[in-house]
Amino acid sequence: MSNPFKIIEEFEQAICDYTDAPHAVAVNSCTNALFLCLEWWKRTKGPHIISIPKRTYVSVPMQIILAGHKVRFVDRGWDGGYDLYPTTIFDCARRFTSDMYVADTFMCCSFHWTKPLGIQHGGVILHDRMDADRWFRRARFDGRLPGKSAAQATMIGWHCLTTPEVAAAGLVRIANLPKDNPDSPKPDYPDLSQMEIFK
Repeated sequence: MSNPFKIIEEFEQAICDYTDAPHAVAVNSCTNALFLCLEWWKRTKGPHIISIPKRTYVSVPMQIILAGHKVRFVDRGWDGGYDLYPTTIFDCARRFTSDMYVADTFMCCSFHWTKPLGIQHGGVILHDRMDADRWFRRARFDGRLPGKSAAQATMIGWHCLTTPEVAAAGLVRIANLPKDNPDSPKPDYPDLSQMEIFK
């Protein structure tokens, strides 16, 4: 049987072609894309106090904390995406359109069924760092590369690789996706700074 993980590579290449990103690392959610970027940032630049809008999805500050940083909520609006200041990580969960990639950033997108690509679930890290790419590809799949056995793990990792089935659905969708997509509407997010779990 041929390697079923090859379809993930094809999906990632299609994402690169569509967004103009040099690298695309597919994972099982935008939340986990953010976590891996935040973990990479901590390992290469140390822990930070990271500022985000006080009205965003609840998993974003959770991933900041789980990756070993501290979160600061700020009163700022946003549409489609925003930066996790002072990092170059962007939460673009509500944006996915052609030629969207901005150089020298880590852009995390969502493929949830309510978003522009609209498959079952999933997410991606768009970036242009070869050193980060090597780490992300192992970190997302239990410390090994797709298609390699568990005995070939070379680092401690997480289990958040997208599946071949989701990648196949994504390939079908992206082939028919319009060139320009408006940002997904924002829900009425609560003020996360008032939640007890973040105090």
